[in-house]
Amino acid sequence: MTHPMPPATMSPATVAQIMARAYTHQSPWSEKAIADTLAQSGCIFLHAPLGFLIARQILDEAEILAVAVDPDAQRSGIATRLITAFHDAHEKQGIATAFLEVAARNTAARAFYKAHGYTESGLRKRYYRRPDGNFDDAVLMARATIRPESVT
Repeated sequence: MTHPMPPATMSPATVAQIMARAYTHQSPWSEKAIADTLAQSGCIFLHAPLGFLIARQILDEAEILAVAVDPDAQRSGIATRLITAFHDAHEKQGIATAFLEVAARNTAARAFYKAHGYTESGLRKRYYRRPDGNFDDAVLMARATIRPESVT
C-alpha cells in the first residue's frame, strides 16, 4: 500500500501511543490488538509521522478501522492526507464502498468524514466503551466510490 508521505517504519507501539493520546472519546486499542490487525490479510496501513489510518479490504468494500493524529498535530492536514491517499488507493483497486463507525459524541470526526464524502447510514447502540466505563453509540458512515466509467 502506498503511503501519503515518504514511507517510514511505524511500530505497533508508536501506533498505540498516538491512539492513546488521540482517543479521548473511547478506549484505545492495545499494542497486541494493533499488531494482530496489521498482520491480517487485506489490512491497509497508511501513516505519517504523527498519524495513521488502519483499514481492511473485504472483496469490493473497505472498512476504516482506526484513524488517529497526535493531538499536538491535529488540524494540520495529516488526517486529510491520509484519507485522501486511502480513497485514491481504494478507487484504483475497484473498491465500491468504504465504511466506518464513529462515536456519536465525536462531532469533529463526524464532520471530518462528512467533508470527505461520507454519509450517515445507521446507528449501533452502546457500541464504544469510554474510558469512564460508560458506553457511546456508534454512527455508521459510508462513502460510495465514483468510478470513471460510471460518470456520464
